[in-house]
Amino acid sequence: MSDETNETSEQQPVDETAAESTEAAPVAEEQVEPTAEEQPAPEPEPAAEEQQAAPEPAPVAKEEKKDVIPGADLEPIAVEPEAPELSAEERARLEAEEEEKARREAELAAAETESQVADRAPAKMESGARFIATGKRKRSIARVILLPGDGKFTVNDRSLEEFFPRPLHQTMARQPLTVSGYEGNVDVRVRVHGGGISGQAGAVRHGIARALTEIDAELRGDLKRRGFLTRDARVKERRKAGFKKARKKPQFSKR
Repeated sequence: MSDETNETSEQQPVDETAAESTEAAPVAEEQVEPTAEEQPAPEPEPAAEEQQAAPEPAPVAKEEKKDVIPGADLEPIAVEPEAPELSAEERARLEAEEEEKARREAELAAAETESQVADRAPAKMESGARFIATGKRKRSIARVILLPGDGKFTVNDRSLEEFFPRPLHQTMARQPLTVSGYEGNVDVRVRVHGGGISGQAGAVRHGIARALTEIDAELRGDLKRRGFLTRDARVKERRKAGFKKARKKPQFSKR
């Protein structure tokens, strides 16, 4: 009996532990496996076409703020070096020279094209006749004497070619004689002073034209039409007291 009791006593705890292990297994399974209600619903997978069409957004890099100079994107303009500025006197002198040159060229062209040959024969003059006239241009004054002769031309006791070396001034002085047909029929004596070479040539022409109207009054219309009887009165204005020049005032300073 003692042996049976021992065996039974030894077997009972073994069975209890096995029973405990068998009972504990389903309990552990119930704790690990969640119920259907507790499980989250599966997210719907996007369609394949949508995945291909939607590109992945590129990473946006943060731009660093830099100091931008206004007008830095504009293209530079090439500026040519400017010529040195001329003074008022130099500009006025250049303009006057250009105007005078254009006027002289126009006069010479008109004289050559219109009347290189006189329209009619010169009038007869007495052997001792003297025709005196005064011509002026700017500051130049010429006293002219016409005498019957063979075309000798003297200016201040010198020949025309010696006193006026430039052909332009020689042609200007002879224009009234060429137009009227008296070239080669009268001797010309001139006393001229003041002004420059161009002004003196214009004064001689003016004086000869006036003397020719004394010989033949009918020449006045032809000479007037060509401008030989018109006096060029452009004289430089004198300087006034307190002024820099004729009209240029000194700079005003308030303080």
